[in-house]
Amino acid sequence: MREASPLHGPVLTNGARVRGLAAAISSITAVGVALGLSLPLLALLLEQRGITSAWIGINSAVAGIAAIGVTPFVTALARRFGTAQLTFAMTFIAAVTFSFFFLIENFWLWFPLRLVFHGSLAMVFVLSEFWINSLAPESRRGLVMGIYATILSLGFVAGPLIFAAFNTLSFMPFAIGTGILLLASFPALLARKSSPRLESGSNGPFIRFLLIAPMATMAGFIFGAVESGAMTLLPLYGLKIGLEQTKAALLVSAFVGGNVMMQIPMGLLADRYERRQLLTLCAAVGFFGALLIPVFSGTFTLLAPYLFLWGGVIAGLYTIGLTHLGSRFTGADLASANAAFVMMYATGMLTGPASLGVALDTDVPSAMAWTLAGYFALYLFIAFWRMRTPEGR
Repeated sequence: MREASPLHGPVLTNGARVRGLAAAISSITAVGVALGLSLPLLALLLEQRGITSAWIGINSAVAGIAAIGVTPFVTALARRFGTAQLTFAMTFIAAVTFSFFFLIENFWLWFPLRLVFHGSLAMVFVLSEFWINSLAPESRRGLVMGIYATILSLGFVAGPLIFAAFNTLSFMPFAIGTGILLLASFPALLARKSSPRLESGSNGPFIRFLLIAPMATMAGFIFGAVESGAMTLLPLYGLKIGLEQTKAALLVSAFVGGNVMMQIPMGLLADRYERRQLLTLCAAVGFFGALLIPVFSGTFTLLAPYLFLWGGVIAGLYTIGLTHLGSRFTGADLASANAAFVMMYATGMLTGPASLGVALDTDVPSAMAWTLAGYFALYLFIAFWRMRTPEGR
């Protein structure tokens, strides 16, 4: 397996490197905004059209299925068409598709529409992370990935704020989302000369990176499960422990706020310390921190800042995991490794809310915290197993 080395092709100037990073980050920011806007918007629109909650949930789950389905093909398509060109095409397709959710009233057509929309966004996710990781200088890779993760998180936050600002199920929020995606698609073409090439790397299946670099790829799965599960079910947990509805909803804001604020500090730590040890430390904090959630659940004033700190530390799994991949692989191997990371993140998004929902249905609120701890315990088991050997990653 190739270790990290300079990409094949002409050496980039600092200006070209910055343009490439800006283009990739603009693409991923648009993805964050589009996802943050679409999740509540599409659910409420379906409800207005008389679709039951069960079917809304089933239709929403197609997003995860689409992400898992497209990731195996990203590397081959990027090798054939070019990273920048494919990023532009997928962002453009997502932009056009988004408007059709409002125009198409036949609910059954929303299933293939979801596949195209979320499949396109998932490909932009993989391509942008690969692009950023490829251009990031090794000495500042963690900082660059921390900045990327922060901007992505802000994009997720901006999406619901756009919907809240207009508070309408008219075509207006769809037009805004479409416009944002269209605007974000063109920087990729303008910076195409600084996009990474894919001549280097082995040709094996991308799924092999689950075995080659399990500490990095499983970090994506654990964070995807915990993040999506917490964002979905923390309000219900708050109601279960006796909080009023407004404060219960603010638990999500506290958790997401920690994610946003701690990404850059985590990236800086990844530039100074051994990344596998940092990943293990984040998981340990996640494990013990999850078990302590019931202890701080007595009052909102204790629970909210606790979730802010806990959520910020476990966000390091995402930032440090991506940094670890970027330092180890290059070229097509890095693209495939990023695809494996995103696929595991999407898989976590499917399992997290479902498992935490089952835990909450037991009428024992602490069961949710125990389930969260179970995810981190799984990661710690993998981490200790891999770190027993020098080549373990």
